[in-house]
Amino acid sequence: MRAWQLAKGATSLEDLHLVELDQPEPGPGQVAIRVHACSLNYRDQAVVLGRYLGGPVPAPTIPLSDGAGEVIAVGAGVTQFKPGDRVAGTFFQSWDDGPPNAEAGLALGAAGADGMLAEVVVLPEQGVVHIAKSLSYAEAACLPCAGVTAWNALFEGPRPVKPGERVLLLGTGGVSILALQLAKAAGCEVVITSSSDAKLERARSLGADHLVNYREIEEWGRHVSTTLGGVDKVVEVGGAGTLQQSFSALRYNGEVALIGVLNPVGGPNPSGLMFIGGTLRGIFVGSRGMARRLAAAVDANGIKPVIGATYSFEEAKKAFDHGSSPDHFSKVVIQVR
Repeated sequence: MRAWQLAKGATSLEDLHLVELDQPEPGPGQVAIRVHACSLNYRDQAVVLGRYLGGPVPAPTIPLSDGAGEVIAVGAGVTQFKPGDRVAGTFFQSWDDGPPNAEAGLALGAAGADGMLAEVVVLPEQGVVHIAKSLSYAEAACLPCAGVTAWNALFEGPRPVKPGERVLLLGTGGVSILALQLAKAAGCEVVITSSSDAKLERARSLGADHLVNYREIEEWGRHVSTTLGGVDKVVEVGGAGTLQQSFSALRYNGEVALIGVLNPVGGPNPSGLMFIGGTLRGIFVGSRGMARRLAAAVDANGIKPVIGATYSFEEAKKAFDHGSSPDHFSKVVIQVR
């Protein structure tokens, strides 16, 4: 079978190669999946560049955490899946449900865990979920990392959003656009930022209520607070460099769901949170249970993940290039077959 593989010590896209490998067979408790589509996340760009947690991959590694396909075989003892089932992998292979814990296991597509950018993959039964019935393979491939992250930020933890609350989203990448769709389905009012008016208009067409160009309004956190009255939830995909502004945008008893490392430089002062009862909650994707709840919500609300660009399996490097370009909007999908 064919697979895209990062060389040991990879630090650039030139270290990603299309290779021929033996097709894997499922062992006891494992599921073999013929992959139909994958999607890219910011994390995948960091893995390719050797900048992900732990640095460059220490051994040849198949990248990408996100992929969906069809079960073609199961190993002894598998009870939840059968050939023909439409499935996706989960980001963490051993986190079934409940709060974050030390037993979540490896995450697909980085050191120690081959990912989904191959024609066939084998995963443990507990690292697989059925995909939403209403989605194509390409749409379902958008959810394992970005979708579950957005779901976790909005609906899990001690402060899930409620209808009528206001949510602030940063940028128009995969997490933010999926969070926009989920928040609107939940009856929330949505504020979204971007440096591109064209992207903001695309977000408006998806239901965004308030648009903020952060190049034109540099103090966008204060702007959201003073002109709109603040927000109840911030899905913070930036990091330390934008966190102070996210704090400024909060209403009383609001929450910042901290996800991103897009802008990791800076030193926010969280003292302002104590005056408004605000909360900062760390998010690192989510569990298999969250993936199941997300799939049910997608089916119930008719949500269709927004695919900004699609590439063939052979064009995987072009997909990576597009995902790191200013033209990137929402999700980039690679059609495997």
